[in-house]
Amino acid sequence: MPQEIDILVSEVGPRDGLQSIKRTMPTEAKLHWIKALASSGLREIEVGSFVSPRLLPQMADCGMLVRESNKIEGLTVLALVPNLKGAENAVAAGARKLTMPPSASRAHSLNNIGMTPEEAIEEVRHVCAFRDSLPSEKRPDVEASISTAFGCTLEGKVSEDWVIEIAGLLAKAGADSIGLSDTTGYANPAQIKRMFRRLRSEIGVEKMGGAHLHNTRGQGLANVVAALEVDVTTFDSSLGGLGGCPYAPGASGNIVTEDLVFMLEAMGLRTGVDIDALIAAREVLLRGLPNEVIYGNIPDVGLPKGFTYASGRSVT
Repeated sequence: MPQEIDILVSEVGPRDGLQSIKRTMPTEAKLHWIKALASSGLREIEVGSFVSPRLLPQMADCGMLVRESNKIEGLTVLALVPNLKGAENAVAAGARKLTMPPSASRAHSLNNIGMTPEEAIEEVRHVCAFRDSLPSEKRPDVEASISTAFGCTLEGKVSEDWVIEIAGLLAKAGADSIGLSDTTGYANPAQIKRMFRRLRSEIGVEKMGGAHLHNTRGQGLANVVAALEVDVTTFDSSLGGLGGCPYAPGASGNIVTEDLVFMLEAMGLRTGVDIDALIAAREVLLRGLPNEVIYGNIPDVGLPKGFTYASGRSVT
């Protein structure tokens, strides 16, 4: 039986990481990597996105990845969908959880998914109506993560009031959960706390989603701690810090999963993830993408002597 956890670490490397690299990782290599990630104890993995292969050829095999990854016991397979067509393809492949990326920045929204923010909200409504039309056993969870919620490299400052208004509209559109994404790495800890408090007040704790944070400006883990202080319990991260948004200039640097798990466990928060197994998954990644540059402090220096996981298990 899987151990109880306090914090859900949602791995986004196979989607957010790989879509930012011009090379395409072979499908078989992706599956080996996803299995290695799941073997470390990660319970949720975003395996790809259902987008046009003309725009992102790296994601052309998403349907197969969903089908094969669904065979991994205890794993929630997550896929990104920008629109209704993507959602229909995802459900046909067997996806049980979908994430949609409406953006608070008009310029980023048009750049990223070819819609205005208002059109993106309406697309979430269409996807939720589609979900509700399905037999109950086939209905996926629909989460919306508001991109550029803390600022945009194309527009600069983004209105916090507008972000919260979008969250309310997404809740009314039927999204199961709504989170905030620091797509461009602009956020700071004070802003994180303020915005997630406002988010919870607007949509209620039952629809509170997670935090997708980037380390572009070195604030990633500090922002995680700030989010923990306002009861956020789900965090996206990428093995080796791989990835960023290809449609937001300069938006590199996902939080490194290995460093995130170490910090959470050292703080006494159970993730259910084995750090040594995570580090081993880096080799599987690099076999599929030879010479790719990846990051992480814990893989470089190792665990402290006598390190104890939050569950009480010690590392010798």
